[in-house]
Amino acid sequence: MTLNWGHKLTIFICAFAGMIILLVYKATQTNFDLVSKEYYKDELVYQQVIDGTARANNLSAKPSVSKNDSAITLQMPEEMKGLAVTGNVWFYNAADAKRDIKIPLAVNSTGQQQISSRLLLPGKYTVKFNWTAGTHQYYSEATIDLR
Repeated sequence: MTLNWGHKLTIFICAFAGMIILLVYKATQTNFDLVSKEYYKDELVYQQVIDGTARANNLSAKPSVSKNDSAITLQMPEEMKGLAVTGNVWFYNAADAKRDIKIPLAVNSTGQQQISSRLLLPGKYTVKFNWTAGTHQYYSEATIDLR
């Protein structure tokens, strides 16, 4: 059987329609995670993040994050030792929102906090420190790779 131009055109249109259907299916299955589900509300209070970052930059050092085999150590700056520090630490994974974790900040008298490394899955995290010491609010970010 020979294919005339009508048969070829029908095969082309069916193949094109099949590719469009596949494209639509793949597009609906793609997961798009936002940094925050309430980004409009977060944007309204972003000035507090800017002010907190400026205060944190005036400290002698930024908060640091280090890891060993069993724990992740958070170290606050020297100025925070002996102060009542409250706040939270957000381990933000840009690739997958299911890996994000928020932990209350509970530092000891030396300004350290130990977190079990079993709480976090392997990956690259942006650690967002948001804390209050005295009457001032601070904000800082650090990165850690848990692979």
